[in-house]
Formats: sequence, structure tokens, C-alpha cells
Amino acid sequence: MIIAVDFDGTIVTHEYPKIGKEIPFAIETLKRLQDEFQHQIILWTVREGRELEEAIEFCKMRGLEFYAINKNYPEEGDDYAESRKIRADLYIDDRNLGGLPDWGVIYQMIAANSVANPFALNGEQPAFRQTKKGFFKSIFGK
Repeated sequence: MIIAVDFDGTIVTHEYPKIGKEIPFAIETLKRLQDEFQHQIILWTVREGRELEEAIEFCKMRGLEFYAINKNYPEEGDDYAESRKIRADLYIDDRNLGGLPDWGVIYQMIAANSVANPFALNGEQPAFRQTKKGFFKSIFGK
């Protein structure tokens, strides 16, 4: 898989433009995903210039090197005339709907190939409340 991962709030705590504290198991999990499954990890961040270089060095000093940084593959140019949107099979970001799961959960979901259905890990299915009016009618009253 190609996995795009954010830096601030995902690998480290939010303290931009400074580098925050490493989130427990973030780097170790990403290294394991590379080593065990040969997933390609792309650093996907808004950081640029010196702040980006600091983030790359922070990870490198801890043994994490990325397949590509803010691009789809290493050879891709830096001309952002085209979209900077990264094509990936999976995006890991603290701004996900529901927030950032614990890195142990992230690893288990990827290892079990259950990223499309996180409830497959424990066999539970989400409970949705049924209303007489219907979901949107109960919210919007129409």
C-alpha cells in the first residue's frame, strides 16, 4: 500500500512551526509497516522550506525515511502548478473524522487489512439509531 501520513498532530504533537513531542509509537509503527509489509510511506504535510527539512531530519534521526515527501513518487518534480494532492491507498491524519486512533490500533487495522471497516477488528458493527422520521428529517426537521 501507499500510505500518506501527516506530521504535525500525527507523528508529533501540534506545536507548529516548532516540532512537537513524538507521539508514542508513531515512528515505530511506520517503520514496522515499511519493514514487515513493504508499504510505501509518504510524508504528507503543509510544512515547507526549513520547517519541512527539520521534520524530515527529525524522522531520519529516529530511523524513519520516507518513500516520497509531499509528492506521489520521489522523481516527481517540485512544480506545484498541478495539484499537490497525494494519491495514496490510505491517509493517516489527526484531522480524520473521528480523530487519530492510537498507533497500536492503526497498526492492527493495517496488518489485519481492515482499514475499510475498523469494526472488523473486534467483530462489532456500529449501532445506528433508527428514528421514525429518518436521520436527516430528525436533524433538519424537513
